[in-house]
Amino acid sequence: MTDLFRMPGPMGAAIPVLEGRFYRPPLPEGHVLRPRLCERLAAGLQGRLLLISAPAGFGKSSLAVEFCQSLPGHWQSLWLGLSPRDSDPGRFLERLLEGLQQYFPQLGGRALGLLKMRQRHQPFAFEEWLDGLLDELALQLSSNTPLLLVLDDYHLAQGPVLDRCLQFFLNHLPPGLLVLVTSRQRPEWHLARLRLSRQLLELNEQDLRLTAGECMTLFDRHRNSLSGDALQTLIERSEGWVAGLRFWLLAAQANDEELPQVLHGGEGLIRDYLLEEVLDFLPPHVQAFLYDTAPQERFCRELCDAIRESHDSGQILDYLQSHQVFLVPLDEHGHWFRYHHLFSDLLRSRPATNTLVPPATQHLRACRWFSAQGLLDEAVEQALRAGHLDVAANLVQNLSEEQLLAEQNVGMLLRWKMDLPDSLLISSPRLIVLYAWALGLACQLDAAEELASNLSNFLPAPSATAQKSMLAQWLALSGIIARGRGDRERTLAYCGEALLSLPHKRYGQRLLCLSTLSNLAISEGDLWRARSLNRESLELAQRVGNPLFEALAHYDRARVLQARGEIQRALVEVQQGLQRLQGLSPQRLYAARARLTMYEGYLLSLRLQPEEARLRLLAGLHEARACRDISVLIGYCVIANQEGRAGDFARAFAELAEAERLMHIWDVPPIYYLAMITLVKCELWLAQGRVDLADAWLGRLGQTYNGEQPAAAPEFHPQLPAHIELQQAQLDVSQGRPEAARQRLGRLVAQGQASGGQLLSILAWNQQILLALAESREGEARSLFARAVEAGTGGALLPFQALSAHHPEWMREQLLSGPDTPLRHSLLALLPAPVAREPLPPGEQLSVRELAVLQLIAQGCSNQEISDQLFISLHTVKTHASHINSKLGVERRTQAVARAQELGLLGESR
Repeated sequence: MTDLFRMPGPMGAAIPVLEGRFYRPPLPEGHVLRPRLCERLAAGLQGRLLLISAPAGFGKSSLAVEFCQSLPGHWQSLWLGLSPRDSDPGRFLERLLEGLQQYFPQLGGRALGLLKMRQRHQPFAFEEWLDGLLDELALQLSSNTPLLLVLDDYHLAQGPVLDRCLQFFLNHLPPGLLVLVTSRQRPEWHLARLRLSRQLLELNEQDLRLTAGECMTLFDRHRNSLSGDALQTLIERSEGWVAGLRFWLLAAQANDEELPQVLHGGEGLIRDYLLEEVLDFLPPHVQAFLYDTAPQERFCRELCDAIRESHDSGQILDYLQSHQVFLVPLDEHGHWFRYHHLFSDLLRSRPATNTLVPPATQHLRACRWFSAQGLLDEAVEQALRAGHLDVAANLVQNLSEEQLLAEQNVGMLLRWKMDLPDSLLISSPRLIVLYAWALGLACQLDAAEELASNLSNFLPAPSATAQKSMLAQWLALSGIIARGRGDRERTLAYCGEALLSLPHKRYGQRLLCLSTLSNLAISEGDLWRARSLNRESLELAQRVGNPLFEALAHYDRARVLQARGEIQRALVEVQQGLQRLQGLSPQRLYAARARLTMYEGYLLSLRLQPEEARLRLLAGLHEARACRDISVLIGYCVIANQEGRAGDFARAFAELAEAERLMHIWDVPPIYYLAMITLVKCELWLAQGRVDLADAWLGRLGQTYNGEQPAAAPEFHPQLPAHIELQQAQLDVSQGRPEAARQRLGRLVAQGQASGGQLLSILAWNQQILLALAESREGEARSLFARAVEAGTGGALLPFQALSAHHPEWMREQLLSGPDTPLRHSLLALLPAPVAREPLPPGEQLSVRELAVLQLIAQGCSNQEISDQLFISLHTVKTHASHINSKLGVERRTQAVARAQELGLLGESR
């Protein structure tokens, strides 16, 4: 590649005429290379225009420099850094021609003279001038040495006349010339024809944002000095903005001992940059618009008009978009927006005198607008921020229990509760019921019960119907509270009576009671009753046409299918639930979507698809945390299990510690989470060989959930007692008590078979198989394996993982000799490739007597039967069998037979 600013002149001297006017700047120190973007730009080398358009500080020029350096060797490049002076088309074209003449000295001699002779105040036929120049340039360009023309910072020179000149230039661009433009503002060119003919390649702000990996490369020097959360927060708040991260690095270099832990747009270097490079260049009415709308988390044209009591918000938003002023679209239709986090910081940190409308008035106007649109949750937020608590309380009363129970975004309601005085909370039955439900769903059981007791202040109700409805709602809430406390009898009584007395319009509470009873049925091993309750829930949700309740019903059905070992059907059920939610806004938070997403990850982990599982688990965790939904326990525990199976115990325990930390912050009673997390810890301790810790804690768990007066299993692990027994069996084996393990596993198999819980049976069978193989009871192991495979048609692969790891060849033998099923193919795919074996060396050939013993072994004869048939002692049979195994390089009889079949030895003894 030829670089113009490096080209030697006569005798190797630098070209005097350049004088830095066509100098391509070097890459800044610490620049993070972005080959992914250079590859995308390279894909446009056959076109006419490469357009890089993004706000200030997104690395447009640096990317252009990097791309120029990566051009193929036969390419030439010409760099024009533009300034406001170049807005005069004559000056711009003069500079362009002088640059082109460095490659083509004979180009445009007369044309340059015409430009220099023109008077700026007189009209000039630029198109006619360009037409002649381009015709002349076309004769000198060569496809063997194409030229890349870079127009850097085009926004500094942009104007209507120059835009028309460049439009003509692009429309008539000769072959062998390609233009690359960097700009903060989208040029006013008509590019539809270029797009249609694929002659245009565009990169915008979304493309230029640094990826998480690129951010980590930029932070490489300070990565170890930041905590994980602080580093993640820096990356998230930067939103890939290169300049923001570089300013953070400058601050870090100025004070290595105390790194800045936050990235804030209203402070220090970032503030100065945004003011000088962005805000100060905007017209005053646009600046006022920014300050007026900055307090909003999201906004649209209509909302901005309502806040400002004006009708020009649409035009200003169009201006902000075209001038790339840190406006982030929130949907594909360009309706909702927000500001970049750091730009928003700057706007909000400025004094209120910059706004035309006082902040309290802004929020009250926004409250009215959101309320009129039916967006009550956002209306409440605005009322609270305006300081109108009575308005907020009245709006909360307009929320229906059904909306609350469907969305289950209790974090939002609890935030409001902090701002509302207790006197308002207990001022009406509606507020009491709503907030009691919110507290119940947030697992703050005592607070929910205490608040619900205030309903008695409104008895007797104005009518018998209202009184019956109030009592039914109290019963439903009391049933959910009882389930949280593990009180089986009260749960059945309260939920059962609530279902009989709840009015039809309270379908949300009916569905929650059905879900609670289904969960209790799973914990009691009554999967058929759970299935019946799920069917009733789904039918009710479909009748009322509420997608969120339908999704929750699909979630409950998937949990029952999982317990039955029907993992693939459970995955289909989860996907149906997620599909039902596709029409909902991705910007809003829904506990139902979070639960389904996490449960999909859990089911994928049972299918031994760890990478896909982790992605779904993390996505579900993010939304569940934002909703304050304790289903996060599922996500953290499954990820911890995955890390443990991968051998990364430190990360596994860190996941569990984060789950416990979150439960403490949310003030969740230990009954919800402690046993579930402790059980995962026990599994990790057993895998680490820390038998003493597992023994101590499994004993406590067993006494609590499997003792004489067992507690009900927690909601998010209804089969916890059985899984305690599974781990207790592992512990028995580790402590040299195989008979105790066999008895325990036998009871679990019987329990699973009686309840239809095939997954429990499969887990127990696989432990029994491992135990049988360890004790050389191969016949029993084969029988158990056949039963496990027959029961595993639902697609659970995880229970077979330990067997495939410890006895891969034995497992392969059993599968190859069994029926051809989809499960067999899935399990065979788990196993390592069979080891190719060489034929037996001459010194290791089997004797005639050993071949005879091997033949009888292949027929399934016992050692005693072989002794009787060959008239040799039992000791001699065992000696021959030992020699056979040694010569064939195997450990067991079945392996010896398989190896002999590979070598064709069994036919020789016939």
